[in-house]
Amino acid sequence: MRAEIWSDLGSVEALWRGLESGPGCLATPYQRFDWVAAFLRGGAAPGALRVLVLRDAGGRPRLLMPLAVTRERGVRVARVVGATHANYHLPLFASREAAAVPTEDLLDLLVRAGSSAGIDLYILAHQPRTWDGAVNPLAVGARRGANDAYGLMLGPDPEATVRRVFSADARKKLRAKEKRLAEAVGPLDYRCAGTADEAEAFLAAFYAQKAVRFASQGIADPYAQMPIRRFLAAASDPGASAPAMEVHALVARRSGRVLAVFGGAVDAGRFSGMMTAFDGDPEIARCSPGDLLLHHLVRDQTARGRRAFDLGVGEARYKSSICDETIELAELVLPVTLRGRLYGLAAAADTGLRAQIKRDPRLWSFARRLRRLGRN
Repeated sequence: MRAEIWSDLGSVEALWRGLESGPGCLATPYQRFDWVAAFLRGGAAPGALRVLVLRDAGGRPRLLMPLAVTRERGVRVARVVGATHANYHLPLFASREAAAVPTEDLLDLLVRAGSSAGIDLYILAHQPRTWDGAVNPLAVGARRGANDAYGLMLGPDPEATVRRVFSADARKKLRAKEKRLAEAVGPLDYRCAGTADEAEAFLAAFYAQKAVRFASQGIADPYAQMPIRRFLAAASDPGASAPAMEVHALVARRSGRVLAVFGGAVDAGRFSGMMTAFDGDPEIARCSPGDLLLHHLVRDQTARGRRAFDLGVGEARYKSSICDETIELAELVLPVTLRGRLYGLAAAADTGLRAQIKRDPRLWSFARRLRRLGRN
């Protein structure tokens, strides 16, 4: 195999779209050209773009990975485009056969490509150990990440899927909460944004609801940044031929008040949750509008023919309550130069410490208290 590096998004678009539309392509929704293009064109990715393409001896592209290269303390670090807004940083593989490349061969290719591209170090986080039953070679032998992700399989029948995912008791409680919520605000609508105006309204409600939540936790709001807002608007544009994201909302029909929002990256077979928020008004919050929207969303995605659904990275009650799959994630720290090796040792230690803290409830609770105190 040989490596080539592209620095212009438009120049690699045709090759990229050809790979992702192939019948055997192995990728997540975050490796779609449209998702990455929206992220880059919105200005959400700092640094220089480097799209790595690996070809076999016959010249066929076998792997594609979009990287953002930034300079950190004099070290040029390459990370997969998407940062923490992308739940999975799996490369785009042309097929399962392409993903079966020996790990040592792939790492050697990355080092050689990095040397020619001026990269000192790769930090490849959010690498699934496996995807659709195929082993990810970049995760073999890599350090376990600070968080895992959670998902479930859908279909084929929407009602049967809802009954499988939500227990009879859970469905009964949700019906009671939906009734109470309707008594408080009037008839309810579950909507997927179908126009640019609707998507804008749902996102505006999400930003407002999330800002309140972050402020109460003493956390800086990443969605307050305009590049991220431009990215989300572009990725969820219903006018696109195949939007990279869908934004769903629970809405009070008469007033138009948005009670909960859920957005996710999509491809033909999967909905991958990226963001969620709900109205914090106590009268509304006690009716669990986010849970009501999630219940509807599982049915909706099954009806659309998608076969997989996940709620992204990080632990939360609403994830563990419905998901039956833990998607273990790894982080590969791969030095190219001596300078990168020294910086990588510190990065690997940081990942290990974060993993230890987040997987210990007492340490994680203490860390959150310290963070709130630091913001006050």
